[in-house]
Amino acid sequence: MAKRPNDDELLQLYGLYKQATVGDNTTEKPGVFDFKGKYKWEAWKKLEGTSQEEAEKKYIALVDELQAKYN
Repeated sequence: MAKRPNDDELLQLYGLYKQATVGDNTTEKPGVFDFKGKYKWEAWKKLEGTSQEEAEKKYIALVDELQAKYN
């Protein structure tokens, strides 16, 4: 990509990747001062209940969308 996706888009990618590869987030929520960890945890947690196959499809679609947007 010629340009870096914004933080929200990167968090969407992260959440979809984790949901597709691991499944539902059952980890402990990071501490109050771990801002980066908290945002990543929340991006993954909000996909709870999404099947791994569906998350994979959404991940691929988002990558395609971002490539078109930033290339």
